[in-house]
Amino acid sequence: MKPNLTAALVDELRRRIVDGEIAPGEKLPSENTLIAEHGVSRTVVREAITRLQAEGLVHTRRGSGSFALTPPSAGNAPQHPGRQVRTLQERQQLMEYRIGIESEAAALAASRSTTTQRAALRSTLEAFSRAEGNPAEALSKDFDFHRTVAEASGNPYLADAVGGLGPAMIAMPRHRLDRSGTEAEATRLAQVSAEHEAVLAALEAGDAQAAAAAMRTHLANSKRRLEQESGGR
Repeated sequence: MKPNLTAALVDELRRRIVDGEIAPGEKLPSENTLIAEHGVSRTVVREAITRLQAEGLVHTRRGSGSFALTPPSAGNAPQHPGRQVRTLQERQQLMEYRIGIESEAAALAASRSTTTQRAALRSTLEAFSRAEGNPAEALSKDFDFHRTVAEASGNPYLADAVGGLGPAMIAMPRHRLDRSGTEAEATRLAQVSAEHEAVLAALEAGDAQAAAAAMRTHLANSKRRLEQESGGR
């Protein structure tokens, strides 16, 4: 019976991660909680977590627990029509795509964004800055910022392009979880926050050229950080 119990638990946790019920960067329920909820043994829980680690859906930090990673395939993984994002190379290509559409979205938002939208961006930046030590919250606010910029462009095609990718367009590599709460991760969040701030400053100034340049710089830096965290070039 144990193999069936393990497979059932793997299927349930996989579904919750892929559907976004357990967000990238969010901690999974504890062993004791999973044992109580599913009526299984500690061995079953640990075998299920090991399988999810092998699938790239979960990363375990000793002393901290297990955390969800960005789903590498179906479900809420970012995808263009008919195209899913799984590998580092595909992540890099996604960043190149985002540079193209989001730089234009930022340029348009500089002249079209409303006072309400700019206030929402400011609020999101403040929430992002408070998310240190909470990878799931930081990822969520990061996505909110980019989606709001796209919406502020006034172009529904650009808004749909960014919004349709979903929060999983912001990668959550296991190395980032390893560094959660460290000085290195605090430095990374400060860099991202400063880059977001530059985008918003250009929007508030109504400077389309500066907004496009700031977004391009931010996403190019994000691509570089992703490569470093994932062991790429």
